[in-house]
Amino acid sequence: MKKTGILNSNISRVVADMGHMDWLGIGDAGTPVPPETEKIDLAVSTNLPSFTQVLKEVLKELAVQKVYVAEEIKKQNPQQLENIKVILPNVEIEFIPHSELKQDLRRAKAFIRTGEETPFSNVILESGVIF
Repeated sequence: MKKTGILNSNISRVVADMGHMDWLGIGDAGTPVPPETEKIDLAVSTNLPSFTQVLKEVLKELAVQKVYVAEEIKKQNPQQLENIKVILPNVEIEFIPHSELKQDLRRAKAFIRTGEETPFSNVILESGVIF
């Protein structure tokens, strides 16, 4: 049995397989996931687990150089945007239309669905390198 880090075998596998500039999505319970993108469903009930809980755990193991966030989060969920900025203080944030973010999930290795039920609680993480 794995002793530390991400215990979910699917998330652990995807993170271990990430290369430089690969994409991984994390988002709320309502995000439509394209059929060609692996969906790792963690949603148990409302806000369990939360978006920020999952994001923090993934970032313990994944080097991230850039994050893509829906433009709409600025007005419709500014508190979640602030959470993202605090969790990723030195990472570039690129804002794109939510419709584009949903389309871009086709490029992601996987999408992790949380129990989050606040609007626009979605990110695409672009992996960096550790050297």
